[in-house]
Amino acid sequence: MFTRVPIRKGQFIIRYSGRKIPTETADDLDTRYLFEVNTRWTIDGATRRNIARYINHSCRPNAEVYFVKHAIKIRAIRNIKAGDEITYHYGRNYVEAFIKPVGCRCLACARKKARLRAESRAKRLRKKMNGRGQSRRRGPTRH
Repeated sequence: MFTRVPIRKGQFIIRYSGRKIPTETADDLDTRYLFEVNTRWTIDGATRRNIARYINHSCRPNAEVYFVKHAIKIRAIRNIKAGDEITYHYGRNYVEAFIKPVGCRCLACARKKARLRAESRAKRLRKKMNGRGQSRRRGPTRH
């Protein structure tokens, strides 16, 4: 989900809505849009009217979830520019169950993986060049 207008830090963004069901019943449902409020209640956010269900996970989010009684609300934890994606951390249990097995695809993790790949390529290239008798010295040599 992307913003149309700038959002200030601390500003309310949206409510995660759906039917409130007992948590023990929620375990039998085949959906990923379940949001546990507490050990007794869960919100089934599978309905398409729940626009908040389109907010993606990020390991470096720009929003957070907070509770007001049994209402799940989302607010900005830093300023978000117009056109930026709204993200929040889905929580350790969800990450362990659904994201970790396939690998996190959030922007922060994608950037980290790209940086690590670039560093690895550079390291292999340096090793390859040194293996061909190339000098490790840089710059002009003096005679």
